[in-house]
Amino acid sequence: MNDTPVIGVLALQGDVREHLIALASADAVARPVRRPEELAEVDGLVLPGGESTTMSKLAALFGMLEPLRARVAAGMPVYGTCAGMILLADKILDPRSGQETVGGIDMIVRRNAFGRQNESFEAAVEVAGVPGGPVDGVFIRAPWVESVGARAEVVAVHGGHIVAVRQGNALATSFHPELTGDHRVHALFTDMVRSVG
Repeated sequence: MNDTPVIGVLALQGDVREHLIALASADAVARPVRRPEELAEVDGLVLPGGESTTMSKLAALFGMLEPLRARVAAGMPVYGTCAGMILLADKILDPRSGQETVGGIDMIVRRNAFGRQNESFEAAVEVAGVPGGPVDGVFIRAPWVESVGARAEVVAVHGGHIVAVRQGNALATSFHPELTGDHRVHALFTDMVRSVG
């Protein structure tokens, strides 16, 4: 078991820097990942928020989509926030034209379910597996999970909607914990990576 895992953040778009800081605070070696050879060097990967359609197109453009699918299918720990959650879904309700996913979690997600940018909000969210009370979730044009399959475990609900899911080594949240200064969700993910290492 590696006490200091190397965790990448997919650095094609989105709030990469904030994730790198959160992972470093959780005692991981954090580095940006843009190319397949960089992906091959990490023990786990964060798929950040951003615009999910743009991210899937950039991943394809950079030759990252197939290597990502292969690593996730092979069990590499992966954590997706907001758009990253959409990328980890096996199915998207109303996908944009040409939008693809990496897959890995048996769930159906609805894009922008919580409304537009100006309807963004913060909320306290109880996340199973995260000790110390609720985490502060920042929801920005956030998706929610319409339904999960038998292999996926719901780990958080807000307002009657599923907002965090775990399946094996894959974790996904609708919200952005990296924007709050509370790094407990990143600590949970770092522990997931350690347990595989």
